[in-house]
Amino acid sequence: MNLNRTDLGDLNFFRVIAESGGFRKAAAELDLSPSALSHAMRGLEQRQGVRLFNRTNRSVTLTQAGRELLTDVQAGLEAIEAGLEGLNRYRDRTAGNLRLNVPTDAARLVLAPVLADYMRAFPEVRVEIDINDHVIDIVQEGFDAGVRYGGTVPEDMIALPLGPDLRWLAVASPEYLAAAPPLHHPDDLRAHRCIGLRMGTGRIYNWELERGSEEVVLPLDWAVIVNETTMSLDIAETGGAICYTLEDRIRPQLADGRLVHVLPEWWSMRPAFHLYYPSRRQLPEALRALLRVIQRGHPR
Repeated sequence: MNLNRTDLGDLNFFRVIAESGGFRKAAAELDLSPSALSHAMRGLEQRQGVRLFNRTNRSVTLTQAGRELLTDVQAGLEAIEAGLEGLNRYRDRTAGNLRLNVPTDAARLVLAPVLADYMRAFPEVRVEIDINDHVIDIVQEGFDAGVRYGGTVPEDMIALPLGPDLRWLAVASPEYLAAAPPLHHPDDLRAHRCIGLRMGTGRIYNWELERGSEEVVLPLDWAVIVNETTMSLDIAETGGAICYTLEDRIRPQLADGRLVHVLPEWWSMRPAFHLYYPSRRQLPEALRALLRVIQRGHPR
């Protein structure tokens, strides 16, 4: 059979619905109404004479025919997308769409400083950045790439470092320290109010501090647990507790004295942020261009 424009469009809709798990999520991603998507899928099913979805009031699942079609459609559309991406090598200017999933700290420290330069240099690229500290499947969610801390990137992905390794510190406000027990060794933190940070994986990060060859890992009795850095810093700056954070995230506060490095001889060096993308895809030109801009801003 010969595919027409309607068939190709509906097959892409079918893929997005199947991968997102429902019409409402797919509609939000595609910027269409759920009823329009439902109408398109009924048209596809009628033209093919096969039911692709099991629909109830609470869920939408694929039929056996739908599951088999999804496998073929994913492979076919990925090949088409790769072919179109390959055409960018022959363009005078980089163009297209670029979707990134980025944690909050990486968005502030890595992307924000270079995004204006990137947009000026590549005005024909449409950039969408989802700032989200939860760990997600970037392939299933339709992103070209994501950013994570080194060491947490899935093994089946290609990962590229974005700048040097990162320095982590325990910090507090002068007001907190003036009224708190003295601190000479990381073990002394057990007598203090400390802020736990719940990571995107759901686990709470145990503080790691090093001095030369000495290393201490501290699972503490947290006074408060948060899941994003800004709240942690707000609590620390107002004298509530000690927080553990990236030095790059708090340079202004350290410079003007709002926060103090509580154990000056102790810190931890951990892997840099890494940009990652599926190993079965070639690096999109728009993403390659962004990587060049970022690396210019982080000389090694």
